[in-house]
Amino acid sequence: MDISVTRFRAQCLELIRQVESGGEVVEITRHGKTVARLTPPAGSSTPQQRPWEILRGSGALLIDPEESVIDAQAFDALR
Repeated sequence: MDISVTRFRAQCLELIRQVESGGEVVEITRHGKTVARLTPPAGSSTPQQRPWEILRGSGALLIDPEESVIDAQAFDALR
């Protein structure tokens, strides 16, 4: 994301939170030239996302919702 120095000054806390939580890089410009770059620390991952949150939405349901993946014989009540 490119942002002017003036806009960065007005929104710096919000932009720092975006970099911290989303890992986004913000390039700060003056007269169209990059003068600074705000990046997350090297080697850091997004601390707010847990491993299972990263996978959220990436799965696919391959059976009907009513269908069971467990064989009926596995249930004690049916024996």
